[in-house]
Amino acid sequence: MNNIPEVKLGIIAVSRDCFPIGLSIKRREAIVKAYKGDLYECPVTVENELDMLKALEDVEKAGCNALTVFLGNFGPETPETLIAEKFDGPVMYVAAAEGDGNLINGRGDAFCGMLNCSYNLGMRHLSAYIPEYPVGTADDIVKMMEEFIPIARAVIGVKNLKIITFGPRPQDFFACNAPIKGLYEMGIEIEENSELDLLVSYRAHEKDERIPEVCADMAKEMGEGRYYPEMLERMAQFELTLLDWAEAHRGARKYVCFADKCWPAFPEQFGFEPCFVNSRLASRGIPVSCEVDIYGALSEYIGACVSADAVTLLDINNSVPASMWQESIRGKYDYALTDTYMCFHCGNTPSCKMCADRSIKYQLIQHRLLEPQDSEPDFTRGTLEGDIAPGEITFYRLQCDSEGVLRSYIAQGEVLPVATGSFGGIGVFAIREMGRFYRHVLIEKRFPHHGAVAFGHYGKSLYEVFKLLGVKDISYNRPATIPYPKENPFK
Repeated sequence: MNNIPEVKLGIIAVSRDCFPIGLSIKRREAIVKAYKGDLYECPVTVENELDMLKALEDVEKAGCNALTVFLGNFGPETPETLIAEKFDGPVMYVAAAEGDGNLINGRGDAFCGMLNCSYNLGMRHLSAYIPEYPVGTADDIVKMMEEFIPIARAVIGVKNLKIITFGPRPQDFFACNAPIKGLYEMGIEIEENSELDLLVSYRAHEKDERIPEVCADMAKEMGEGRYYPEMLERMAQFELTLLDWAEAHRGARKYVCFADKCWPAFPEQFGFEPCFVNSRLASRGIPVSCEVDIYGALSEYIGACVSADAVTLLDINNSVPASMWQESIRGKYDYALTDTYMCFHCGNTPSCKMCADRSIKYQLIQHRLLEPQDSEPDFTRGTLEGDIAPGEITFYRLQCDSEGVLRSYIAQGEVLPVATGSFGGIGVFAIREMGRFYRHVLIEKRFPHHGAVAFGHYGKSLYEVFKLLGVKDISYNRPATIPYPKENPFK
């Protein structure tokens, strides 16, 4: 995945001038010794503002794009918080627990200093990551820094992201519409283009010398008998079109993702459905959302940064039939019928996240709409279909509402090993208290039908990312003992 950041983490120790500076240095050195990854140790221990400037110059010269500020003792409130103000990247604050039992010259009072640090950050309106319990030994703080890495990766990615769109949102999928004001508030750039721009670029890639190599890679990915050989050149041409557009249009930004209009004009004009190509780019950390869902693409990208893995975007699509729940779920898995639902999309989920029998097929709904009913599918082919592989998932989304307010939700669950017997890229999903979550979060807060899926449990990291991006409203699937604000208590 070369479209997500690599985090170069640095650590700066700070020291209150009336406490022993050696305490901070010794404790910082213990953290560096315990850390197993790539960690830059800043030799400047910050006691005052001039030290702060020297430390920042040092870590920037070392190429650090994320920082741990370590209170080895009480810490200097102003210089330590100015680090977050002046450093161009995410910053984490942690503090030392008392160590060897020497509570005279060996007492650092960082437990107290962390309070004043937080207060100063708030006074300056600075955003920083503070772990759930930010005080610990060297080993404890190493674990905190390891948890900080995916959070930092996502924040760095978002701050350096351009979302490229093609086409207006489909009229009958207006739910994907949202003000772009929230994108600019998060520091994201957006480039909006017409479908005609994309078509012109696509035609310019006809007979591109790289097409045979991409075709061979597509065939290798799918396996014989699981694709349409005569369509590979068209799809390879489109893949190269998107990748070249990304390189030519990223401008001052390091990372890109796409939100494209994929129907109804696309398949007839391009000669195929774009789903399989979209899935391949998503597997490389370049999400391509359907139906010009800009915030869907952003949500996918955040999940790719957090998980360092492929993600997907799916419709919150249909309920699980009671007969399927009775036959395949009840008594086998501890989920009520209303805990389960089906997620579906035409075929944009990366093949590595699907069951082994996945294959390239045609879009049944578009075939009904665009091609004669008694004909063989032609330009509606190109979807990647099959059941989504079972395993843990995190279901989430970041959205800007009609008033320009950023909202989000996160719910952890799993894809069950239950055959769907349906079409498209689809799976049976299970999330605790999904029925209540569906009513009191998804419907109540007017989220659209698309949800992003990360393959694993990443709720903790995503929650912190949304906080650092300034999202005030972060919903989750509440247990039955905790009612939602507008949940009827008399039900």
